[in-house]
Formats: sequence, C-alpha cells, structure tokens
Amino acid sequence: MIYDPAKYAVGTRVRVRRRAELEAFLRPQWKKHHPLQNEQLEYAGQTAEVRASAMYHGGDVLYQLSGIPGTWHEACLDVGDPHTAV
Repeated sequence: MIYDPAKYAVGTRVRVRRRAELEAFLRPQWKKHHPLQNEQLEYAGQTAEVRASAMYHGGDVLYQLSGIPGTWHEACLDVGDPHTAV
C-alpha cells in the first residue's frame, strides 16, 4: 500500500485561502522552497481543481491547480467544495 500524504487528491476542488491568510504566510518570509509570488495573491478566494501534487524533501505537500498558475503549499489551500474533499 502506497501512503499519499496529500490532503487533497488530484481532481479535488480546492479554494485558495483569503488574501489576508496568504499575506500572513508571506509575513514570516517563507525561506524554504517555492515561496508564494506576489502575483499569486490575486488568486485569493478562487476555486480550482488540483491538477497535480508532489511532496518536497522536508515533507511539505505542494500543488498545481487547473487554471491558477504557480506552486501552492497545502497551507495556502482549503476545501473548495465539502462534497468533493478527501
């Protein structure tokens, strides 16, 4: 059995967290990998399907979303539709 640490499976509808939450993620100046880009802030509150997920070396799950550019940390996403969440 393969363990998938991703909270959101491919095809799950997710919502990008509110702008204030994204800005809070930036405030401590995320210095590890794939920091949020300022352009990503404009997608706050939007919903999309998870297109792909991957696990970074340190255990962080990163996502690619359909129709929304950038690499997204799990902490920046929330359930988009509770009926499709895993």
